[in-house]
Amino acid sequence: MSDNFGFLLSDTARLLRKHFDERARQHGATRAQWKALLGISRNEGINQGTLADLLEVEPITLCRLVDRLEESGLVERRRDPNDRRAWQLFLTDKAGPILEELHETADELMSQALFHISAPQVEMMTDLLNQIRSNLAASETKEAAHG
Repeated sequence: MSDNFGFLLSDTARLLRKHFDERARQHGATRAQWKALLGISRNEGINQGTLADLLEVEPITLCRLVDRLEESGLVERRRDPNDRRAWQLFLTDKAGPILEELHETADELMSQALFHISAPQVEMMTDLLNQIRSNLAASETKEAAHG
């Protein structure tokens, strides 16, 4: 049963990513760009290294991604006043409408994915997934402490 559950969870996440990628491309964006924009919007002034950790990508990969976002006029780099080697990231006014479009795209996809699933079922599934995530995070913390 656990193999089936793990496979279903993984395959569902894969399909969500695939469908989101297709929809995001229609708006001229990639999922990686959307995740970076979302990460910056939730943490204005975040430095590139911290954002790379948050997005689980290598710093050089994020640097290239931010280069493209900056060239597109969506992100602005500013020197970190506390560390002249680091850059802080901020969204430009031009990024607002793009983020709004991508949020709408994500909302549409979730509506499609959750079609014929009741609000209480979604709430229960969300609670269960949060519990699974908490269990795994606690397990990581214990492993790190003993590792």
